[in-house]
Amino acid sequence: MQTLPLKATQSDELLLVSGLNSKQRRTLKAIYANPVPGNILWTDIESLFVALGATVSQGRGSRVRFALNGVKAVFHEPHPEKEICKGAVKSVREFLENAEVDFMSDF
Repeated sequence: MQTLPLKATQSDELLLVSGLNSKQRRTLKAIYANPVPGNILWTDIESLFVALGATVSQGRGSRVRFALNGVKAVFHEPHPEKEICKGAVKSVREFLENAEVDFMSDF
């Protein structure tokens, strides 16, 4: 994963987290769970990013680009399996932290 941190505002993050449905909240909790789970569906990750306000664009092959709060990241969509691996979960966690998404204030 590649992240390019840019400027983000704290008020943006609070508005983003408050608009999640229950499945997206469960996905966000799973991302920050310890030990790191290896059974989170890729479609749930994409849905979470979109709900948080991320822009999505398809890259070459299985690459998918996301931009959230001025932070950009590129992830590889898993195939043929549907779940992302533990390393990818850690990368998703890092992306959300760099985008300054604070989920703890809403749980």
